[in-house]
Amino acid sequence: MGALGSAIDTCAAEYELRIVLDLGKVSLLSSQALAQLLVGSAKLAGLGGWLRLTAPNPLIHDILVATGLNRRIEIFDSGGPESRPLPPPLAPSGQRLGDILTERGLAKPEQIAEAARLQRQLGLRIGRILIEKGWVPEHELLQALSAQLGVPYLAMRPGLFDPAIAEALPQDMARRLGVLPMFRIGNELTLATTDPQSMPVADEIERASGCRLRWVLAGADAIQKCLFEAYSGSAYDPDLIDGNTMDLEVIENTSQAGDTTTIDELAAGSPVINLVNSIIQRAIHDNASDIHLELFRTKARVRFRIDGVLYEVMNPRADLFPALVSRLKVMANLDIAERRLPQDGRIQVSTKGRTVDLRFSSLPGIYGEKVVLRVLDKGTTVLDLHRLGLADGNLTRFRRLLARSHGLLLVTGPTGSGKTTTLYGAIDHLRSIEKNIVTIEDPVEYQLDIINQNQVNEAVGLTFPRILRHVLRQDPDIIMVGEIRDRQTAEIAVQAALTGHLVLSTLHTNDAVGAVARLVDMGVEPYLLSSALIGVMAQRLVRRICPECRSTYIAPPELVERFGWEARGQVMLARGRGCRNCYDSGYKGRLAIHELIEIDRPLQSLIVADAGYEALSDHVRRGPTPGLFDDGLDRVLAGHTTLEEISRVVLLE
Repeated sequence: MGALGSAIDTCAAEYELRIVLDLGKVSLLSSQALAQLLVGSAKLAGLGGWLRLTAPNPLIHDILVATGLNRRIEIFDSGGPESRPLPPPLAPSGQRLGDILTERGLAKPEQIAEAARLQRQLGLRIGRILIEKGWVPEHELLQALSAQLGVPYLAMRPGLFDPAIAEALPQDMARRLGVLPMFRIGNELTLATTDPQSMPVADEIERASGCRLRWVLAGADAIQKCLFEAYSGSAYDPDLIDGNTMDLEVIENTSQAGDTTTIDELAAGSPVINLVNSIIQRAIHDNASDIHLELFRTKARVRFRIDGVLYEVMNPRADLFPALVSRLKVMANLDIAERRLPQDGRIQVSTKGRTVDLRFSSLPGIYGEKVVLRVLDKGTTVLDLHRLGLADGNLTRFRRLLARSHGLLLVTGPTGSGKTTTLYGAIDHLRSIEKNIVTIEDPVEYQLDIINQNQVNEAVGLTFPRILRHVLRQDPDIIMVGEIRDRQTAEIAVQAALTGHLVLSTLHTNDAVGAVARLVDMGVEPYLLSSALIGVMAQRLVRRICPECRSTYIAPPELVERFGWEARGQVMLARGRGCRNCYDSGYKGRLAIHELIEIDRPLQSLIVADAGYEALSDHVRRGPTPGLFDDGLDRVLAGHTTLEEISRVVLLE
């Protein structure tokens, strides 16, 4: 957008006075870019032309509504399969707020009357009374207030405010008044508030900023959260932290069970503690699987991995970064003075009634340590075999393999593909008081009843092979080995499978057939492997289409021809447009796709003959088992995900 002004000048000089600007590939707009749009529109209008905008994504559209540019520049959609009608600019309705709420069925007349009485008695606004009484949800009331005043109501989120103009107001004033500076175009400052009718607040802000004010309605909690993000790169103030950080409780890893340290006792003295708590809470709220804290030459960065993709969420000041790392090391009971070597640890926190484990890992870099926290939220774990997302055919075959009395069953895939979750689902399906089920894990991620779980501790010599040898003396029926990493573990697992035990484990390979080649490369004899191995399931996680912004379209003819869908007639596919619920990505949540191979007699013969990867792969392809990409295509046709997402995750050969 920085070259927009010069581009418009060039067009005007060549008498091209009618310009349509396609915003389809523009993800964000700054205050500077918005000002260039307004200046360019005025320049073209003065010459008898116009500037029009097309195909804004939902975030860009909300920015244009917030700043009022939708009233000054014509906006129209592209008319494609995902197009949506653009709402007209708001105008004051002239109705009383109570009448609007009553018409919408949000409040009863007697509640409005009681709120009016309390308003006269207490001097509070009627909307605030209705919210505090619990009669009307805040977002519903703000929508009604938007209709009454003609002030837009928006769901605040990252990107809907320009952090560069946060300095328009001192952060302590913004926090105290409950307002968020969003954008500044010329002498007009756009702010988010819950109360645009407060004249004292408006007067104080006008004096401090020297700007005219434009208001946007937003929820109080959302404003406070965005305030923290807007000012995180400037002067730091402990009062800026979201009050909800007080809800987080750190469960210390001490020798005394139940010894806890509450944030209430610590927060008053350290803003860094509040910042760390806020980062963890937001990651849990956004269902992030990992938190990345990184330091570069001039800035720090916090990123969340959500649905397998990293998103940048904030930029704390670089001089705060060592304190953040030290705080996390304290929480993980690690050495804060050791910054030259990698460290691993575990943190357990409790927030909003949920207990969450965080796996801490630090790695020294050229500018400082990088920290990654793996978020293990027990409250969101899927342990039900039927909820793992297996297609009906794969689910039937998987249950048949789990019913076997002995054999080796492997789940393969790259890191983060859900292998461990699948194993836990299998164990949950198998667990019974009549069976002795033993697990060997590094670390134990989720604790299950009636299961004997053991954790690897290489510091004292308690390795996978050593525990596995002793487990075989514990009269096990079913053994789960977290991962086969070396030759010893592989050989013992195969021997256990051959001697009457059902062994479940994971392996890092790209597909199901690759597991056979990997075990042979590790040194397992092919004739032993052919007898022990009963099945291999490869899996990947793909993102689901966001249900809030899901839209459908007719598949192009070239896709229908490429994948042989001609017999299906008109093929309807789905995709997400992008909205505030999915970080404007079009995806929300994930599902698994699978390739499940049962080891039959012909496959056993090929393994015994050490036929190699190509021969095994050709045999599997000729069989009825659908591959990963085939399973993914079925999910595309069902409208659960997109072809682009399947192609991103599975390499089509």
